[in-house]
Amino acid sequence: MNEMNRFNYPDLGIGLGLRTTHYTEILGTNPPVGWFEALSENYLDTGGRPAFVLDKVAERYPVVLHGVSMSIGGTDPLDFEYLRKLKALAKRVKARWISDHLCWTGVAGRNAHDLLPLPYDEATLQHCVERVRTVSDFLGQPLIIENPSSYVEFAQTTMSEWEFIARLADEADCGLLLDVNNIYVSAFNHGFDAREYIAAMPADRIVQIHLAGHTNYGTHIIDTHTGHVIDEVWALYADACSRFGNVSTMVEWDADIPEFSVVFAEALKAAEYREDVVEVACE
Repeated sequence: MNEMNRFNYPDLGIGLGLRTTHYTEILGTNPPVGWFEALSENYLDTGGRPAFVLDKVAERYPVVLHGVSMSIGGTDPLDFEYLRKLKALAKRVKARWISDHLCWTGVAGRNAHDLLPLPYDEATLQHCVERVRTVSDFLGQPLIIENPSSYVEFAQTTMSEWEFIARLADEADCGLLLDVNNIYVSAFNHGFDAREYIAAMPADRIVQIHLAGHTNYGTHIIDTHTGHVIDEVWALYADACSRFGNVSTMVEWDADIPEFSVVFAEALKAAEYREDVVEVACE
């Protein structure tokens, strides 16, 4: 079950997001983290301490880059100046891979600073396939696409999100960052079966997994990346592990961020499920 994905990207183990709150402790103590995920936009046009810290982290740990403004689903032309900077940053820190979201982030040159949902239909699929292929070619490596959380759906949608993403991965020949919390959030908001979603994902495309906390308002859930991962999301992660084997996994904690030890302890819970996969496979 622990087969390598089709791109031969390694299982890096348990990672964390690189956050400014934790810079001092990370550099001072060299915690036993498997890898770090850096938010691309935080380091593209920034020198000084952030760049210094990222370079030092990259000397000691594997690093992956995760973006929020590529706007793969958008209708504005792809921003090749942004992609040039991203490619250079990836080369500098020897990023193991580069990911971004299946969404659009603005229009007419204006950034909405949000990950906005897409209609899931044939025209949108072909639009995204073309743009993912273009980005992958420019970067010289397959782009890794993350499934979004969403709060509204388009009337013109003609296929499920999981069918759309599976076809995108196949037709664009890209990898997938499976955000298990996002699946739970969207399943709650739209009333679909989260396990059906996971079952439909192509195992050989899964390169990375995200886990996170969220905020439940009763009628809907917002993907706030705050607080501990809830039991239901851990159960979905266990399902993902049973299907995909050991995949590089991290916990996102981006609001009301506690001390490093708390976030790291939360991430280490994932090891329990990964170990279970190994034990089952060896029986």
